[in-house]
Amino acid sequence: MTVGERKPICRTYLMCSPRFFRVEYEINPWMDTGVPVDADLAVKQWERLRETLVELGHTVHTLDPDPALPDMVFAANGAFTVDGVAYGARFRFPQRGAEAAAHRAFYAAHGWPYTEPVEINEGEGDFAYLPGVAGGLILAGYGFRTAPPAHAEAVEVLGRPIVPLRLTDPRFYHLDTALAALDDHTIAYYPGAFSEASQRVLHRLFPDAVLADEADALDFGLNLVSDGRHVVLNGDAAALATKLAAAGFTPVPVELTELKKGGGSVKCCVAELRPPPPTTTDPPTPR
Repeated sequence: MTVGERKPICRTYLMCSPRFFRVEYEINPWMDTGVPVDADLAVKQWERLRETLVELGHTVHTLDPDPALPDMVFAANGAFTVDGVAYGARFRFPQRGAEAAAHRAFYAAHGWPYTEPVEINEGEGDFAYLPGVAGGLILAGYGFRTAPPAHAEAVEVLGRPIVPLRLTDPRFYHLDTALAALDDHTIAYYPGAFSEASQRVLHRLFPDAVLADEADALDFGLNLVSDGRHVVLNGDAAALATKLAAAGFTPVPVELTELKKGGGSVKCCVAELRPPPPTTTDPPTPR
């Protein structure tokens, strides 16, 4: 498929400013409380990401940051939505637990059906959605954050089939650090982040996937946001950007050096809000 054939789809996103972002605890291999964070630069880089999404034609809602919750900027972790239904998050670490309430309040204010989870899951951090596969397929990561029982819970809430994928490298502690949906049918991923069995599953389901190398995966290249044509990704992942261009996508690099210190990049900052599909009215039966 050529670039001209790929069609972008206008999306709706949720983000949260890093006004209070800092690294004051260590809950993933990327966090180091001894490394200073430039808070002003973090805000400037985040704002440029938000502007980029708006310039591409997307709608961006924002949450108000809470000074007591320095990781709220990673808005993708707060819930997972499909067809206007939100499956809420329940964070593994207590440092982030209160973020779930802020997301719940957002969905309540906007009239979205919301399910409070029983099982530990971290929203879009560990769920990816492919609406064009099997009537809507969810890829679900586990191994570090989301608990496997959350997969069954998500099936009941969202009514979509789920494929569990086991993450084995702690550097890729969330699915969205190792795999991304590029359009309704296509993914990019780094095989080395997954168990051998999960690699076989991914190869069978997505034989034409874009494969990232370790260097670009470690640069958070796969922690990206795509509208089906434009792929907004970390600017350090140059080789992956070249592969995406060869596959017909348009890479849009951004810099998020400060937020990488918290273990996240583009996708971690962006939750997708997937509204209900449009209703159609059948034409009247001719008489």
